[in-house]
Amino acid sequence: MWQSGDAYEAYIGRWSRRIAETFVRRLDAPASRRWLDVGCGTGALTSAVLAAADPAEVTGVDPSEGFLKTARASVTDPRASFSIADAQTLPFPDDRFDVVVSGLVLNFVPDPARAAAEIARVTAPGGLAAAYLWDLAEGMELIRIFWDAAAELDPAVAENHEGRRFPLCRPEPFGRLWTEAGFAAVSVGEIKIPTVFRDFDDYWQPFLGAQGPAPAYLATLPEARRDQIRELLRSRLPTGPDGSIPLSASAWVVRGTA
Repeated sequence: MWQSGDAYEAYIGRWSRRIAETFVRRLDAPASRRWLDVGCGTGALTSAVLAAADPAEVTGVDPSEGFLKTARASVTDPRASFSIADAQTLPFPDDRFDVVVSGLVLNFVPDPARAAAEIARVTAPGGLAAAYLWDLAEGMELIRIFWDAAAELDPAVAENHEGRRFPLCRPEPFGRLWTEAGFAAVSVGEIKIPTVFRDFDDYWQPFLGAQGPAPAYLATLPEARRDQIRELLRSRLPTGPDGSIPLSASAWVVRGTA
């Protein structure tokens, strides 16, 4: 599911880049720090760190070689490096980084608690660790509206709804994950961004790239059912006078000190 960097960029990457910028600015970390980006994907968060935080270095790790290929091609700053690694077993010594971040990843990790413990292990004493996840139950409208339409046509699909499948994407369990990992001064906040699509095709076409749970589900369907979902979405999505589709996306942010 997580292999094509270009398809992911069209689906979620363009929006994750916007939210990453706000996330890094709000962290307000001092300059010249050593950063780790856990689950760096196509490099959206790494790029934001380089642009807004003036780091000494940024190391990005991800288990997908396809995503890392896109990251290496798009992030050419010599302070950045990328390598394959699992969030649950980070290949770094204790206390290696001053700031450890993770964007839109931890709900997909088989054992989030183990990943959080690894993040705590590699964060230097007094260092900052922070992560963010889409509010899949409500605030991430482009995904929520898709699953609502799919479930209307087939009620059994409700079990696949990402808001139900990923309970970590809520304030209380997300904050508890950080607290139980041993971080101090844990807090949870929210970031919200507009996600305005040029027209219906700009919304729909990225769902055909099979990158992410919703597109992967769509790829399993016969053409007739895909067409039904498409037309139901076309009738339901808000549309402006110019044909644009104004939606929004929100994410929960957790932070704490090692």
